This record gives sequence, structure tokens and C-alpha cells, in this order.
Amino acid sequence: MDENDWLARHFEEQRGHLHAVAYRMLGSTGEADDAVQEAWLRLSRSDTQDVQNLAGWLTTVVARVSLNMLRSRSTRREEPLDDIAPESPSTDPNPEQQAELADSVGLALLVVLETLAPAERLAFVLHDMFAMPFEEIAPIVDRSPAAARQLASRARRRVQGTATVPRPDLTRQREVVDAFLAAARGGDFDALVAVLDPDVVLRTDGFTAPEGTPRELRGASEVAGQALFFSRRSPFSVPALVDGRVGLVVAPGGRLMVAMAVTISGDRITELDVIGDPARLDRLDLAILGR
Repeated sequence: MDENDWLARHFEEQRGHLHAVAYRMLGSTGEADDAVQEAWLRLSRSDTQDVQNLAGWLTTVVARVSLNMLRSRSTRREEPLDDIAPESPSTDPNPEQQAELADSVGLALLVVLETLAPAERLAFVLHDMFAMPFEEIAPIVDRSPAAARQLASRARRRVQGTATVPRPDLTRQREVVDAFLAAARGGDFDALVAVLDPDVVLRTDGFTAPEGTPRELRGASEVAGQALFFSRRSPFSVPALVDGRVGLVVAPGGRLMVAMAVTISGDRITELDVIGDPARLDRLDLAILGR
């Protein structure tokens, strides 16, 4: 086996872990795929003969790439490190509590992470979710280990204070959207009508509506019928946060084609906005939701 084959085999062994790190950092499967691909390109171009821990090296590369991607899309300035008050080590939860925190927030975590500065997000994700030591995190964020610890601790306080449990409205939105998607996939007209408000409105743009199809439909029966017409896309549809609310995206092969913004009142969908215009899609804040 030559060196390239050996590197490729070991990279594939780490791909799942690397994607998990990138996804938690970026909140988007597409961007996570890009970060992992960039890690492979850097690996294939690098001299790794002196690398003793290839998994750690790859994790560091993915973390750096993800951090750069976060910074490039964020206009928020990080607070100066001097403004962070020193903390006692006793304020940090133990590793078991940290793992419980990281696992418990689920859907809400994706929302809260978007409020963190990039360096905070990286320190929290790598340490609390993937148990990377602060000594290894510090060079990635160009800080000392103590400063990296402070970044993670500050992020942890925000997560604990904002989303120790998922926001009930987002949790319920996810349940309603899941029911809508299941009914569409199953071709169940009655189940679709049941999850739609009687006065539901469906709006589509010129990029998604077939020629001659009305851009706006009203009423549960009309909208359910249209949803069944588009059910061929349902295998490629996945739940996502669309500008902070639970909706759907259609992304066959990882290529975003359509986003559906969903408005929910109580237990029923009141509005569906189907977006296929590339310019509008680029302006949306999207994050794919896992199970």
C-alpha cells in the first residue's frame, strides 16, 4: 500500500468524526462537507511523516477551517480577552456534567451556538462535546490554554442560561413539520389536511411553481393536494432551521434547491413559503437539523 492509499484509508476512518466536529461548529451539513473536503485536500498536500496523531491533526485542521468559515460569515466582533473576568476553576462543571449539558440541549443548542462568537463556539464544541484538551484548542484560537478555558466557560454559561432544555416552541414546531413531511412522503392526504390550518396559505416563487400553477393557494385541501403533487421531492427534504424557525429544505446530493419557511400556530401549519430563487436562498440563515 503506497502512502496516498494509506492516508486515504485513515482519512475515511476519521470522516464521521470530522463531519460531526464541523457540523457542530457550522450548523450546516453542506458547510460541514466543505470543511471535511478541505481537510482532505490539505492532508493530501502535506508532509505528514512526523505526525504522530493523525486523528488529532485532522481534527485540528477541520476546526481551523470551520473557524475561518464562521469568521467569514460573521460580522460580530469578539469581546477583548481583557474584558473577561478571571474565573475560579470550581465554576466549571465536571466532565460528566459537561457531556450531559452538550447532549441535553439538542435542537436549542443549534440556535444558541449561533449567538456565540466564533472562538467561543470552537472552544465549547471541541472541549465540551469532543473532549479536546485546552492545550490543543489554544493554538487554534491563538490564545493561551487559560484563555481558551475562559472562552469555553463563557460559552457554557450562555448555553446553560439560554437553552438547558430545548425551547418548547421549537420542539413543537419540529413535531408539526415532521408530521407534515411524514404525511407527504406517505401520500396520506387526510394526514396532511390534519396538520394544516383550514385557512393555510401556500406561496411559491417562479423558481418552484410549474408554469401555469398559481403562486398562491389557500385552504387545507388545496394545499394538501399541492403537497402531494410535490411529494416526489420529499425523499430529499429534511427538517432545518430557516431563519430561526423549523422548516424544510430540499437538497439532493447536498445541493440546496428549495427551502420551505413554515409558520405554525398551535398544532397546525398556517403558512408555507416555498423559496427556490438562488438569491433569496443565499440570504436565508439555514441549519440542517439532525435526529
